[in-house]
Amino acid sequence: MVQVEVLTTTNKQIGTITFDENTKVKDIKKQIASIYPKLNVDRQSIRSEPKGKDINDDLTIPSISNARKIYVKDLGPQIGWKTLFLLEYSGPLLVYGLVALRPWILYGDRAQGTSLSTTAIIALGCWSAHYVKRILETLFVHRFSHGTMPIRNFFKNCGYYWGFALYVAYHVNHPLFTPPPLYFQICGLALFAVSELGNLSIHILLRNLRPEGTKVRKIPVPNGNPLTLLYNFVSCPNYTYEFGAWLGFTILTSCIPAGLFGLAGLYQMAVWALAKHRNYKKEFPNYPKNRKAILPFVL
Repeated sequence: MVQVEVLTTTNKQIGTITFDENTKVKDIKKQIASIYPKLNVDRQSIRSEPKGKDINDDLTIPSISNARKIYVKDLGPQIGWKTLFLLEYSGPLLVYGLVALRPWILYGDRAQGTSLSTTAIIALGCWSAHYVKRILETLFVHRFSHGTMPIRNFFKNCGYYWGFALYVAYHVNHPLFTPPPLYFQICGLALFAVSELGNLSIHILLRNLRPEGTKVRKIPVPNGNPLTLLYNFVSCPNYTYEFGAWLGFTILTSCIPAGLFGLAGLYQMAVWALAKHRNYKKEFPNYPKNRKAILPFVL
């Protein structure tokens, strides 16, 4: 057994704990929480140096017997991933629906005597289907490798989703909205539908890749579903399909705000995809070399 001093990353002493070389970080966190209740397990980042990297919960700290010190960083108030996702996705569903079905809230007298165009009704259906799908995936499909995230992400993420929902809904449901040509609508709706099914297919594949209650990581590869063949070209086809859905929605409505929403999402997803792509290549020496991160043959 080793007795180790616990300090904050600013060198404030918290106390002393005891463990052996096989003790995992997640168990160390529980000991720290017991002697310093302010830092519950989810708020802790354990490091071997004050400015070092966070050590994974399932790892041990073999060199700690020499240092006899560990450092813990307070990550601040946390919110559960599932809770955050449900709030993120229910907001756009409610905001868009209110604008479409109660137009007088935004347009006042201009909404009197008007009704939604067929295109706007289809767009409402697409928008609603997308976020209902996301909510159901959060409840029944996704498995989260981390339980929580900083609560500040609630304000950032919900501001993004809810704000864009209002921006897009205002234009698509406006009394002066002019639908695009019919062939635009057909092509956009087809792209949206295929992309939504593709996105769901990838999420189910990823769920099945990781057994419940574990953090096992494997190289994702296509299964029998043809929509998963995109894994032959990119590391994050769920993001590719996500962008495809919003590209389809933009073509369907020919609405510039919808296009801006799609591009903003593509930028953020590209950042995530590039990071995941690098991690895959670092973790798996035999990772397919022909894959890009998010856009086949491009990025």
